[in-house]
Amino acid sequence: MSSSPPPLLFFLIFLSVASAIKLPLSPLSHHTDQLPNNDPYLSLRRLADSSIARAQQLKQPSSIKPDENALTGPSASAAVVKSPLSAKSYGGYSVSLSFGTPSQTIPFVFDTGSSLVWFPCTSRYLCTGCGFSGLDPTRIPRFVPRNSTSSRVIGCQNPKCQLLFGPNVKCSGCDPSTRNCTVGCPPYILQYGLGSTAGILLSEKLDFPDLTVPDFVVGCSILSTRQPAGIAGFGRGPESLPVQMKLKRFSHCLVSRRFDDTDVSTDLDLDTGSGYNSGSKTPGLSYTPFRNNPNVSNAAFLEYYYLNLRRIYVGSKRVKIPYKFLAPGPDGNGGTIVDSGSTFTFMDRPVFELVAEEFAAQMSSYSREKDLEKITGLGPCFNISGKGSLTVPELIFEFKGGAKMELPLSNYFTLVGSVDNVCLTVVSDNTVSSSGGRSGPAIILGSFQQQNYHVEYDLENDRFGFAKKKCIQ
Repeated sequence: MSSSPPPLLFFLIFLSVASAIKLPLSPLSHHTDQLPNNDPYLSLRRLADSSIARAQQLKQPSSIKPDENALTGPSASAAVVKSPLSAKSYGGYSVSLSFGTPSQTIPFVFDTGSSLVWFPCTSRYLCTGCGFSGLDPTRIPRFVPRNSTSSRVIGCQNPKCQLLFGPNVKCSGCDPSTRNCTVGCPPYILQYGLGSTAGILLSEKLDFPDLTVPDFVVGCSILSTRQPAGIAGFGRGPESLPVQMKLKRFSHCLVSRRFDDTDVSTDLDLDTGSGYNSGSKTPGLSYTPFRNNPNVSNAAFLEYYYLNLRRIYVGSKRVKIPYKFLAPGPDGNGGTIVDSGSTFTFMDRPVFELVAEEFAAQMSSYSREKDLEKITGLGPCFNISGKGSLTVPELIFEFKGGAKMELPLSNYFTLVGSVDNVCLTVVSDNTVSSSGGRSGPAIILGSFQQQNYHVEYDLENDRFGFAKKKCIQ
């Protein structure tokens, strides 16, 4: 990476005739085969714990902080850009992106709950606590800026610095009356559910097979904790990939968890808008509008995709959820978000208890497995041995406009250990905010519940579309 003063960078230049990009999307692995005896109970426990930790981070996010002491127009002919998206055993989905000149291809975690795109960076990248998955931390794929002729450190007075730090970013040592400042944009520190990362912002070239995006803002992370892969932020923040690329919409179909850690993948479709019919709906999809969080003072809440969840049904029985949990209030707390970075759906304890109690009531003919619930972190769990057939009520989410997500059984119950036990794959915890009340979104719709659904984020029309679909025919 050059230490010379960064050149003046163009701000969000994006001139293109391409309208869509397809990227392979695949599950990202934490190598559960490395667990003792490949223990299925421990595997589920890890997924449950990581889902809860993720929820805690989303509900009480840490602001992006400059670390003052830690670190001193595309052209294309494609209509849709596609990239493979595949499932991994740790519960997430992986997509590969190519940066630099010449291109360096790096795997990223696909994440709609955060906005910055960052990669493990430089040959000296250090990740502590990254051996937990059986991964050799020294073999983590990383981007090496010195091998790219298009890498540029973003300056503090460059408008791109404000994408992450806002208009009031402090540029120590810079004369505000001049633009001739050689100080770089402050380093960032990002907190995630189970880890963190720190680095500096670069301007780089993002490459797709038929599309090139110059001057893309990307994080070059030097230090991380429990973050062995980079994050592709698809949230609503100005630094996210959809906003920087000015996407009209993006969509995906998450493959079943049974394809974890295989070569099976589906496409992540990025629609850049050429030939796009504004206002048109994808045939077969049900739509519900996104909603905004009224608390504009919390930047993290503004980058989440909030949905207008109106009702939850267990079978034909409507679960009476207090409205304060269904919609964000003036303080920003409450409401439902959709998040590809969460594995299991999370519900605040009062909501979860109402849903779990209704399942227990309607499945009273099966014995509860309380010990299994303690081991796995899931519940309620039931013993179904000796039964000729399994009868489970549907779990249905109804959204504004009448759109209903009627989940397949495999999206909300899982066999545990053997064919004798099943557990609900929705999680909760007992934490509250520092003020003693509710904090952040009350319901987080995770990726496990989105398996085998065609999901569309229609950014142009501010709406969320979905339909059941067998992703792998």
